[in-house]
Amino acid sequence: MDRIKPRDIQLVQRLGQFDKPFWSVADLQKVLGYKDRRTLLVALHRLVRQGVLTRMRRGIYRVSIRPADPAVLANLLYRPSYLSFESALARHGILSQIPYTVTLATTRRSKKMTLDGKAVEYRQLRADLFFGHRIEKGLEVAEPEKALLDALYLMKRGRLSLPLEELDLSELSAGKLKSYGARFPGYVRPVLAALQSQLR
Repeated sequence: MDRIKPRDIQLVQRLGQFDKPFWSVADLQKVLGYKDRRTLLVALHRLVRQGVLTRMRRGIYRVSIRPADPAVLANLLYRPSYLSFESALARHGILSQIPYTVTLATTRRSKKMTLDGKAVEYRQLRADLFFGHRIEKGLEVAEPEKALLDALYLMKRGRLSLPLEELDLSELSAGKLKSYGARFPGYVRPVLAALQSQLR
């Protein structure tokens, strides 16, 4: 590993002045003052090799010493989006299994990527179903009831497998499930009604 140069330390300090969880090549070129993009790319390769920067995916970097939550990064990189499905169900304690993949809802096309070594999957929802989420510690995340409905919606469309018998629904609001559920297609309601019977 190459020896870290004083200029690299100054670079980290300069980047640390900004409250940014990640940087694009264009961002870095502007902040670091590189006129030649090729020279910048060579410098970025060296900084990654030295461990100063971490390459999260093509063209996206973060300062290595700065902790990164893959869900927050994924949420910021592809907008609009919010954490939902298995990831949100696990976060809310409804699903006991910790999913390997970070799953988010989006109105844009579905997409998969690896981000900072973590599998990320964006799943498309219709625009009229893109509601019921809030910000928690810098992350847009589905409310528990909405995460369940999002998952049931994709499950009924054959795009998601969910172990219904393993879900802990004890903390869910039956009223909110009914209210939110009324906005989903009719084919979601039979399985929702069966689950709601467990809440009574």
